[in-house]
Amino acid sequence: MCGRTACTLAPDEVSRACSYRNRRGQRRQPGWREGDADKYRPSYNKTPQSTSPVLLSRRHLDENAPVDECVLASMRWGLVPSWFKETDPSKMQYSTSNCRSENILQKKTYREPLLKGQRCVILADGFYEWRRQEKEKQPFFIYFPQAHSCHAEKRDPCALLKSIYEWTGWRLLTIAGLFDRWTAPSGGEPLYSYSVITVNASPSLHSIHDRMPAVLAGEEEVRRWLDFGEVKSGDALKLLQSEDKLTYHPVSSLPVDLNQKKEAEPSASGKMMMSWLASGSTKRKDPEARDAQQTDADKKDTPRMSTGLQRWLQGPNKKTKTQ
Repeated sequence: MCGRTACTLAPDEVSRACSYRNRRGQRRQPGWREGDADKYRPSYNKTPQSTSPVLLSRRHLDENAPVDECVLASMRWGLVPSWFKETDPSKMQYSTSNCRSENILQKKTYREPLLKGQRCVILADGFYEWRRQEKEKQPFFIYFPQAHSCHAEKRDPCALLKSIYEWTGWRLLTIAGLFDRWTAPSGGEPLYSYSVITVNASPSLHSIHDRMPAVLAGEEEVRRWLDFGEVKSGDALKLLQSEDKLTYHPVSSLPVDLNQKKEAEPSASGKMMMSWLASGSTKRKDPEARDAQQTDADKKDTPRMSTGLQRWLQGPNKKTKTQ
């Protein structure tokens, strides 16, 4: 399952970080749906019913737009089906934050969006998952391995020019999802909401949890998932695979053994993002974390960084810079 994510980039950085290639192989940078950049709030603790940045085909919003043109939108986490008859989405009797890939075609809530081509990509720095250890639960932060820092390369004018056009910061997770458009019976502004598709956990993550988000690991996978005009539903479902493409580290209020073997040494940009995560709960008042109505169990499960882990993540450079 997937119940917590982080997305800490500013709106313009999200746009730069998820540039894509259209059918002709041309590099494009998606813009935000009008007004949605203001709705998005960076957060290290995104929960169901909060809003997240989502990439989708612009054709869903403009019938005259090319199918392979992408746009960013802020969507509510937890799909509200278009046929829901109540006036308040919170009255739904079941959770739609996650959708099991093997059940999509069996459940009307997900089958209809899939057959309409309403596929999307949820963007996140990473997600949290908890591993049960006897009576305790150990949280982990899971994300794409990050490239090495290019600060030294930027002394070269050609490399600097290249960095202007290519994102060199934190590599965002690209998670397959389905979305729907719901309007209250009394009318008003439509609500766009999504569900994270999950698959069986990959071998490297199975010791933490038996499920994981369906991650689209490359540009071509992202393009094909979003291009509902070229890639039909059956072929799109074949893109949902359990692949070993992720790395992780523990996050906890308990002491952490810093001599343990780590799967990947964080890059400079990775350290900056994780430093933000590590300091967020004590140095920043996160608007979404503050406003979200959490149960006591939710609050207990909120991941926290240990002091030792903070030192390891922050490294020698304590100052955060935007790339």
